[in-house]
Amino acid sequence: MEEIASVYARSLFEVAQEHNKLDVVRDQLGEFADALNETRELQVFFFSPYFSTPEKKDGLEKAVTGTEPVLTNFLELLIEKHRMPAIFRVRRELDRLWQREHKLLPVEVTSAIELDKSTVKQIGDRIGEQTGQKIELSSKVEPDILGGIVVRVGNSIIDASIRARLEQLRKQVAKA
Repeated sequence: MEEIASVYARSLFEVAQEHNKLDVVRDQLGEFADALNETRELQVFFFSPYFSTPEKKDGLEKAVTGTEPVLTNFLELLIEKHRMPAIFRVRRELDRLWQREHKLLPVEVTSAIELDKSTVKQIGDRIGEQTGQKIELSSKVEPDILGGIVVRVGNSIIDASIRARLEQLRKQVAKA
């Protein structure tokens, strides 16, 4: 399913980019995927084999109005090929391609307690300086890490939490 989603996302990305509608298409796809995710009835309708392709296309026409023709055609293609269940993966992959295109690097800072906004910003600025990319910064609190911080930069994780250190110590003691 991941490979299928990747192929469809790349195709949508390229067509939207050709038409200079990449940002709009990305936003509209996100809105559509969010609506699908929140409404069980829509999922059943679009994902179920019990409804015919013409019924789904008709429902799509009624559900999405004012969207870019590029996106409408893409969604119709997903319906025709019975690939609508891949929509969430397509969205994730399109977001990843969009971030790469805009040189955005997602950075998530996790701490045991709420960090000061300026501290989080300093961490993001430092990573931005080192990577030369724009940073899309977010932070969250997770008391389970006990202390320290965990920084996720793209697909890499820098774990400087007390929980991780305790786990390393436990492994060393177990070896001895």
